[in-house]
Parts: sequence; structure tokens; C-alpha cells
Amino acid sequence: MRLRKLANHTEITDIISRCQVCHVAMVDNEGKPYLVPMNFGFADDVIYLHSGQKGKKIDSLKKNPEVCINFTTDHELRYQHKEVACSWNMRYRSVLCYGTVEFIEAAQLKRKALDVVMKQYTGGKFNYNPPSIREVNCWTIKVERFNGRAYGY
Repeated sequence: MRLRKLANHTEITDIISRCQVCHVAMVDNEGKPYLVPMNFGFADDVIYLHSGQKGKKIDSLKKNPEVCINFTTDHELRYQHKEVACSWNMRYRSVLCYGTVEFIEAAQLKRKALDVVMKQYTGGKFNYNPPSIREVNCWTIKVERFNGRAYGY
């Protein structure tokens, strides 16, 4: 079984579109790695995220907005010989995305970002009440670089 580097942009975006969660890696204010699972939206090579207005990730991203985001899917545990530990492996497809966070301030742009997130999970369009829009923190990451891998596929 081989590890395959993915160069086809369509295959990379297909993997992202089938994921339920992404993992966002950043550097915290103490210079330590910090990783959080998040819901997301993805359109036109831009990742859309949302969160509360305050907290460790927001403080960290305001100081250092560079992130690496992981998407992984199609996990399947397999083996060649059931009793030989080294013959077991995990099939998967994964993508790493690198970019810089930009926070969204305008209410109309927040609605657009939330529409992209909701479309990722439901395919539908929604209404948002003004207090919710005021309280939510929306951010985008324009993907500067994709690294995709597939093992066993």
C-alpha cells in the first residue's frame, strides 16, 4: 500500500467538502502549539470559521494569524494478517491547508460567511437575527497552499 501525494485540485476540494470537522492549528500567546476542532465552510479556496468573540484562540490569532488546517476522511482500519501487528494500517485521505486568518467585522459579510458554513452541513439558506450576528466572530482563511495525501486509495 502506498502513500500518494494529491496534486489534483478537484480531488483535494472533494476531500474537504466531505469532512464534518477540521482541526485548526495555531501558536498560542506563550509560543506553544494549540489545536482546536471546528465546524467550517469552504468555497472558492477560502475556509470560513466562526466562534465566540473572546477566548484563547481569538487572543492567539490576533497575535499570530497564521494557521494550518487539517481535513481528514475515509478512515478504514485494515490488515494483511490479523495476528501480525505490523501488517495493520489505516487507509485515509487528508488535506493540510495553510493561510492567514482575517476577521470579518461587517454584518453582511458575517451572514455570507455563516451561509457558507451552513451550506457545508445542510445545503440550505438561513436567516440570522441581529444579536447573533453581533455576538459571533467570523473569520476567513484564503488558502495559500494545499498539501493532500491519500494512503491506501
